[in-house]
Amino acid sequence: MDITKGVKIVDKKMLLYVLGLVPLWLVWRWYRERERVDNKGQKYVYITGCDTGFGNLLAKHLDQLGFRVIAGCYTEKGEDELKKSASDKLTTVHLDVSDSASVSKAADYIKTLVGQKGLWAVVNNAGISVPSGPTDWLTIDDYKLMLSVNLCGVIDVTLSVLPLIKMARGRVVNVASVFGRITPFGGPYCVSKYGVEGFNDSLRLNMKPFGVKVACIEPGFFKTHVTDVVVMENGLKKLWDRLPQEVKDDYGQSFLELSMVQLSQRFRLLTDGNLMKVVGCMEHAISAVHPRLRYSPGWDAKFVWLPLSYMPTRFTDSLFLIGLPKPNCAV
Repeated sequence: MDITKGVKIVDKKMLLYVLGLVPLWLVWRWYRERERVDNKGQKYVYITGCDTGFGNLLAKHLDQLGFRVIAGCYTEKGEDELKKSASDKLTTVHLDVSDSASVSKAADYIKTLVGQKGLWAVVNNAGISVPSGPTDWLTIDDYKLMLSVNLCGVIDVTLSVLPLIKMARGRVVNVASVFGRITPFGGPYCVSKYGVEGFNDSLRLNMKPFGVKVACIEPGFFKTHVTDVVVMENGLKKLWDRLPQEVKDDYGQSFLELSMVQLSQRFRLLTDGNLMKVVGCMEHAISAVHPRLRYSPGWDAKFVWLPLSYMPTRFTDSLFLIGLPKPNCAV
């Protein structure tokens, strides 16, 4: 037999063997991930950013499942409205994740509440998305503002309750973003989410010997306050209005106008209104006996952004620049 032909036959057999194993692996994973933890009524779950969006829905969902929810809210209105729509088991606490004094006060309250049971899970969900825009429209204070919430807040909250998590051999669930994997736009948002990914990975390794599981949620575009088109457009306009005239001249008024149009078009196309896709992943990370290390809810995350994150940088740069408005001074 020709050696080349023999190699090709072996390669085909190996490919068929691998393809045949994939369905078996998927069935095995589905079966394994169905198992849930017991004694939910004795397990406390601390969630940040519960005024609206994912955190609000998750707090209500876990409350219905029987968990003891501790919902961190930024406003009194958020606390009051959440209490009205949940059972008496749910507890709210005022929380500003960017303020270490607020984080410490909440942690002291939680320590008293959970006692020797410890804290089963913390879900770092709180986050903001503005200001976002071209890098030379921003100041270091713009970066500090978002990093204080999206990254330092995640770290601060986690460290404040980590001894309680270790006591319960529980869970840390960090809400990053698919834009912690790839950067298609400017500003501090992607920087903050890349940081969350790094913190999540190091924490997962460090906590493994203590029996603490660490999971990362990486959603695509979903219809929440973070992706509110009006909020994003207003934020972009505020950045433009404070720019020095020479920077405005570099870009031109048409750049701003076209950017606003494209922002609206792309958000309408990509944002998913079914927030339970994300909440379901959060709940699985909290309640499954064998949670995943990463969850990527959203069709855009799975079929657009994650595949692109593995592509050569030169290719993705060229793709992202297609159709974008060009500054006046573009080369």
